[in-house]
Amino acid sequence: MFRRRPLMRAAVVGGAAYHMGKRSAQHEQDEAELAAYQQQEYAQNYAAQQSAPAPAAGMSDSKFDELQRLAQLKEQGILTDAEFEVQKAKILAS
Repeated sequence: MFRRRPLMRAAVVGGAAYHMGKRSAQHEQDEAELAAYQQQEYAQNYAAQQSAPAPAAGMSDSKFDELQRLAQLKEQGILTDAEFEVQKAKILAS
């Protein structure tokens, strides 16, 4: 009867250590998978940014001047809203 307690204690301690070791290994594996996924996602986003066309370089001064002139004509009542939108679309498309 005196021998059972030390054996039982050793079994409990060994079982707990085994469980914690498995849990730690699983946690490390999960972190490694997450890091690999994030790295892959970063690589895809970087590749997408590199292949995206560069944005157009702003409006030229002449287009801006034309739009200002159209806005003045609209404020004066010479152009209707519909006419203004049509002319603005033409300027921005060119």
